[in-house]
Amino acid sequence: MTKPVQSDTTSTEDERARQRFILEDTGFDEVPKKYRKFYRKWKATGDALAPNEVICPVCKVVIRSSRELRPGDRVYCMPCMSRLIVVRTDAGTLEAHVAY
Repeated sequence: MTKPVQSDTTSTEDERARQRFILEDTGFDEVPKKYRKFYRKWKATGDALAPNEVICPVCKVVIRSSRELRPGDRVYCMPCMSRLIVVRTDAGTLEAHVAY
């Protein structure tokens, strides 16, 4: 048997540990109480997304995660029942595209 080769790789986004976030109930009443902390309403002017948030392109609700979102992650929008895939735009921001 041969030993596995150990390589010195620099830390990339995929290898780096994801940040964790503590979510609080936002009072979003369009989903059951158990899931309210995972959604919030988009406030339009002056509202910014955190690294754990992405906007649903169908219903314009902000989907929140307890972990940092990265390209390729899948999220579910319960208010409109859409499955979304997180992608990075040319501007460097995260955006959700509808899978189905």
